[in-house]
Order: sequence, then structure tokens, then C-alpha cells
Amino acid sequence: MIKHFAKATFATLVAALLVGPLMTSASAARAANAAAPAPAAAELTRMLTTFLDGAGRNDAAIQAATHERFWADDLIYTGSSGRRIGKADIMKDVKSAPAPQPGDPKVSYGAEDVRIQQYGDAALLAFRLVATTVHGDTTTVAKYLNSGFFIHRRGEWRAVGWQATKLPQ
Repeated sequence: MIKHFAKATFATLVAALLVGPLMTSASAARAANAAAPAPAAAELTRMLTTFLDGAGRNDAAIQAATHERFWADDLIYTGSSGRRIGKADIMKDVKSAPAPQPGDPKVSYGAEDVRIQQYGDAALLAFRLVATTVHGDTTTVAKYLNSGFFIHRRGEWRAVGWQATKLPQ
């Protein structure tokens, strides 16, 4: 029994000495990559801010231009309701929306906890979307976790994938 225990302990020790440094190196490399600033972080953050500002405007032309610039033609968007759509669907919805009326609620969007990881000509942007709706004397706030996958093509970044998840109130 002691002999078997000694062999098992020796084997565990050898494995820890050989594999441990590799695991530590891999963990350190992952941490360094995650902590390294994305070269396009400022540009992507600016795009997100401009997009959220335009999406909250009660102006169909501004909304259409905002969505046209932000989304890639080959977008796959999965909304918080589980509906999967593309850019053509978004543009159709934006263009067919009724004209805003004076008593309509005012909606504004903001981003918190923005995280960007870049992989060459690809980038992952994750953030908490804060949607604030003011209707008369009532203000409601809804929060969503959003993740967008961007590709840099023909000199510009566009979102090719998007996932939105509504957070509980």
C-alpha cells in the first residue's frame, strides 16, 4: 500500500512539475491578451456611442443612416426575444416605423461596462445596454447584455453578429 502510494505521489509530482509551468504560461498568456488594449478600441467605442445616440433619435432618416452604417450586410442578429434577423429586416423595420408623435415616449440608450477584445481584423464588443424611457412623468430603465462581433473590411468596422439578452428588473 505504501509502495503504491509513493508511486502515485511521485507520478503526481512529476506531472505537476512538467505540466504546471505549461498551464501557468498558458494562463499568463491568456491574461496578457485579455488585458492588452485593443488597437481599435477607441474607434469601436466611438461607433457604439454614435450608434446608440442615433438609434434613440425620433428621426427616421437619422435612425436609418445610423443602422445602415453600423450593421454589415451579412449580419446575424439575435434579439432578447429570441428572434433572429438580418440587416435587411432591421432596415425594413426602421423605414416602416410610424412617424413620431408629440406624446410618444422618449427613449435614450447608453452603454456601461464596455469591453473590447480585438483579434486582428475581428473584434468582440460586449457591454451592458441601458435603455431609458421617459413617458410623461414616468421613467423606466431596462438593461440588456449585448455582445457584438465586428469585422474590419474595406477600411471600416461593421457588426456581423449580435446577441442581446434582457436582464431581469
